[in-house]
Amino acid sequence: MTRVVSIVPSLTEAVAVTAPDLLVGVTDWCTHPPGLPPAGELARIGGTKNPDVAAIVALRPDVVLANEEENREPDLQALRDAGVEVWVTHVRTVPEAFTELRRMLMQACGRPEPAWLAEAEAAWAAVPAGVDRGTAVVPVWRRPWMVVGRDTFTGDVLARLGVRNVYAGHAERYPKVPLEELRAAGAGLVVLPDEPYLFTADDGPEAFPGMPSALVSGRLLTWYGPSLVTAPAALAAQLDAAAVRA
Repeated sequence: MTRVVSIVPSLTEAVAVTAPDLLVGVTDWCTHPPGLPPAGELARIGGTKNPDVAAIVALRPDVVLANEEENREPDLQALRDAGVEVWVTHVRTVPEAFTELRRMLMQACGRPEPAWLAEAEAAWAAVPAGVDRGTAVVPVWRRPWMVVGRDTFTGDVLARLGVRNVYAGHAERYPKVPLEELRAAGAGLVVLPDEPYLFTADDGPEAFPGMPSALVSGRLLTWYGPSLVTAPAALAAQLDAAAVRA
């Protein structure tokens, strides 16, 4: 049986829902699905940016699942140098997520295509075309303020739901932008996820007075895994709730 270590929370969820018996190690930030065994029953090997390479190697995995954006290349190379196979996913769009998940689960993990993956594709195929939810700025951090820029999975998710990201054409993928510039960017909406920074209902009115703010699930907005099944409907509802409040 394939022994799998995942150092990406969304990939951990995908494997845990599909073939939980394969997992031997995950990061400290792997929290889904809710029934994921706690530390002591399933090895915890640090964070996505600072995994314990020695601990991973000691688990004798057949494959380590990683992502080119979430994990650092020096850590991945250290695993390769130790003789560990590293499977690196590349996800910048919703279709890429489906392709990479299918490839990872079927080739790297050796399991049949799970039913939830087809359900997720059907859910996104059913998203109505031509919906316009306006222009938005999408912060992912504050102190300093950072927003979603070009070529990101998050940006593609929002675009498919009819949200036009003001910074989609920025030279950087996650630019640091002063708050005054964000306020003056011409957006009609601010989208505030609850991860990686935990934005709350107080952040919108405090930082963007007079602008509607949509509090959305960061997991639904940024994770590529089983959450893709419910993400389009749930995110649409969260975005539309902001319009109603406005």
